Amino acid sequence: MPEAQNAMEHFDAVVVGSGFGGSVMAYRLAEAGKRVCLLERGKAYPPGSFPRTPHGMKQNFWDPSAGLYGLYSFWSFPGTAALVSSGLGGGSLIYANVLLRKDEKWFTDQSPDGSYVPWAVDRKALDPHYAAVEKMMNAQKYPFHAAPYNKTGKTAAMQEAAGKLGLEWDLLPLAVSFRRKPVDDFRHPDDAGNPPEYGAPIENGNENIHKMHRLTCRLCGECDAGCNYGSKNTLDYTYISAATRLQAPADVRTMCEVKSFDRGPDGKFHVRYVRHREGRTSHDAVPEQITADKLIISAGTFGSSFLLLKNRAAFPGLGEQLGKRYSGNGDLLSFIIKATGPDGNCRNIDGTYGPVITSGIRTPDELEGNGATGRGFYVEDGGFPAFLAWMIETAGDLSGDLRRSYEFGKRILLSRIGIDLNPDLAGDLSKLIGDCITSNSSFPVLAMGRDNPTGTTALKGKYLTCDWTRDGSAELYDRIVETGSKIAHALGAKYQDNPAYEFFNQVITAHPLGGCAMARHKGEGVVNEWGEVFDEPGLYVCDGSVLPGPVGPNPALTIGALADRFATRIIESGR
Repeated sequence: MPEAQNAMEHFDAVVVGSGFGGSVMAYRLAEAGKRVCLLERGKAYPPGSFPRTPHGMKQNFWDPSAGLYGLYSFWSFPGTAALVSSGLGGGSLIYANVLLRKDEKWFTDQSPDGSYVPWAVDRKALDPHYAAVEKMMNAQKYPFHAAPYNKTGKTAAMQEAAGKLGLEWDLLPLAVSFRRKPVDDFRHPDDAGNPPEYGAPIENGNENIHKMHRLTCRLCGECDAGCNYGSKNTLDYTYISAATRLQAPADVRTMCEVKSFDRGPDGKFHVRYVRHREGRTSHDAVPEQITADKLIISAGTFGSSFLLLKNRAAFPGLGEQLGKRYSGNGDLLSFIIKATGPDGNCRNIDGTYGPVITSGIRTPDELEGNGATGRGFYVEDGGFPAFLAWMIETAGDLSGDLRRSYEFGKRILLSRIGIDLNPDLAGDLSKLIGDCITSNSSFPVLAMGRDNPTGTTALKGKYLTCDWTRDGSAELYDRIVETGSKIAHALGAKYQDNPAYEFFNQVITAHPLGGCAMARHKGEGVVNEWGEVFDEPGLYVCDGSVLPGPVGPNPALTIGALADRFATRIIESGR
């Protein structure tokens, strides 16, 4: 490995990771005049750079030892697994854009035996920060009233199912541009002067860190694979771009993976990282080092827990709560298969049309005191890219594929030997594709809710472990499955669990949380209500790992709001 640089740069703050915690924190501190360095281990992804071909997808995973510096990382443990992102903008690059506030009365994880404690903050404390992040992310409710957005079949199906079941349904606020200009308030958008437009150039759409133009949503269903049109208001277009446009811009460094850190005799944090180089493995990475007055760890739930566990010897203040209170946010992916209409025929849903998520059904929680029982959750419609529809169709009708292939082959053979003289095969090619019922009438549903944060992450040798299982949240998952089944029945469809959940008792989550829990004192968690590690001044954690329990709905907005609140405290305290 090449020798490290001798000279060390110094910053007021170093932020490790560019997800919702790190990006918000980096922007706010830089805006306040702090000298900030943002370190992101992944690459930048300008419009058009997200792969779609099989070869491109094969390279699109994160494994530096194999020379892979792609978008996806997949952490798998016996009871839980999570798909996370490596890239400038963190999880915003692959999430489904939903910006929901945590329900006011869900700010607790209190259980009958007292084993869980209330959150260290409440909704009132977060509301102004929620509003700030919503505005910065240009949140907009899905414009289901306007063409061509009103042709989204899955949205209509969810609305219909909710009506039949007497459940609460609503369009969701999304970090997606449906209009050329920003929206002042997504609850009351100015449609007359700023209507939704399909594939239109976004005003000032090239004023971003990539210096590339962006278009309004093209309804391609590719949100989770990375938006190649720049329609998603991801963190690289919002907070990170804003941080680089300041008079004293943040220093944003990609392909820089933090390995270790400690506090020097001078009280400064010494941060050691490697600079990866595409086309080479991690063995050729260049080691570098910088120092800072404040160190903010925002590497994601697993990443931050791993880094702090790995470096805990340098920080004696890290107590016994490190790694505890892991939660999967009650996530469960399942499928509505072959929905039918009132006439009994295939319902035209087309899960490839529209953003990945457009609307949601909310079930109440016993904490609300309105007669509800059990823990609350959301069920949201899902979508998928068009290139996956071919796989879905084949998987759903293998015997039909074989039969149609046989018939088409026979037609070719008869033509070749001169028995069938008709050279036009267009009709035969259409039949070869089939009726497309499975892909056209099916769609995923994504549930999330208040599971129990009973997991613990720890180090075993050089590897991270996690012991969370769904057993401690069985009642919640049973209710989610029951509700999903009712939605499917209301649509004349079949409900199907994902294979990992059905056969391996493993819950795959897009929202791993906890491990560095925010708490009222050190005996309850790792950081205080301002994100600072107990007994370690200047060391902060700012991402999903600080959440002491599930958010309930999608957690991105809550993570961003907490980051905004933490930054405000740092700025106002002058420390």
